[in-house]
Amino acid sequence: MAASVKFCSVVGARPQFVKAGMVSRALRQRTGVTDVLVHTGQHYDANMSDVFFREFALPSPDHHLGVGSGLHGAQTAQMLVGLERILLHERPAAVIIYGDTNSTLAAAVAAAKLHIPVAHVEAGLRSFNRVMPEEINRLVADAISDVLFAPSSDAIRRLRHEGHPDDRIVWSGDVMYDAALMTAGLARDSSTILADLGLAEHAYVLATVHRAENTDDPVRLESIIGALAMLSERYPVVLPLHPRTRAALVRTGLMDGAAATLRLVEPVGFVDMVRLEMGAHAVATDSGGVQKEAFFHGVPGFILRDETEWVELVEAGWNLLVPPGDARAMADVMLSWTGERRPITPFGDGHASELIVDSLLARYGSPA
Repeated sequence: MAASVKFCSVVGARPQFVKAGMVSRALRQRTGVTDVLVHTGQHYDANMSDVFFREFALPSPDHHLGVGSGLHGAQTAQMLVGLERILLHERPAAVIIYGDTNSTLAAAVAAAKLHIPVAHVEAGLRSFNRVMPEEINRLVADAISDVLFAPSSDAIRRLRHEGHPDDRIVWSGDVMYDAALMTAGLARDSSTILADLGLAEHAYVLATVHRAENTDDPVRLESIIGALAMLSERYPVVLPLHPRTRAALVRTGLMDGAAATLRLVEPVGFVDMVRLEMGAHAVATDSGGVQKEAFFHGVPGFILRDETEWVELVEAGWNLLVPPGDARAMADVMLSWTGERRPITPFGDGHASELIVDSLLARYGSPA
């Protein structure tokens, strides 16, 4: 490469640290490439942030906004102010955004307003539920991005249906699959999480609950905790507690009941989470990432939502939608479902990060 080229990766929440970890690692292996890492501070707890930087050998962020939690408008506004200042200073060839958080939205808007190209990793996902803040973030980010890295063929079809031109769409595969392949052996060999928690292989259920549609609705949250409690009569249920979920359980008076029936633990790092996913009998989650990671490791998933972005996993029998409602009915479905799981390979070959970097350098590798 005749001259150096600078990119700016913006992250803020737990799943983004993993995705950026894979892409940033690939960027930093290329001669003459600089990747400026910006952490908005959307997830600021050490268990939700610092541990991921260690496990993926990411350098400390070049810029840390320290925004923290808050209402969507206030949080996004603070990010916009900080990101605009950083981008004016750094002037990268392109800004790389990940997923569907408020950090994703803020970085896309800030860069687009400054006429800096935006590259969206994990583009084209849709739940078709605009009550979800993530859905709004996805739609806006995709609308103003210059290159759309789609993790699956379904994502490409959605982008084309919405009118995005083919020259902006790149089928990359899923960087989370890259991460799963990279960490599976490490997790099996080095993680002690199953022994620490006294869990037997394939004899427990791993649960995660964090989406606002569930934590901010006392009726839905009570249904989920009730269903998991009934499930725990047959299998131990391990629930790493997201800070938002912990606060919601305390606020609604559900904490004591949850603690009495479920194995509540602090959020765990990615390697330990992979080990928990690999060793589970099943996963019950409202997380877009966890439902997919379970599939990577051959574990069926119950989706505690009304819809999912990863419809191909439902259609292939790996995941089952279990909308929060009657707790007994939810538990009965999860206890009786067997599924006819078809072998599918929708997310690439484990080299999405390299493909993304190749595409970025082909588009932006020569300084203007």
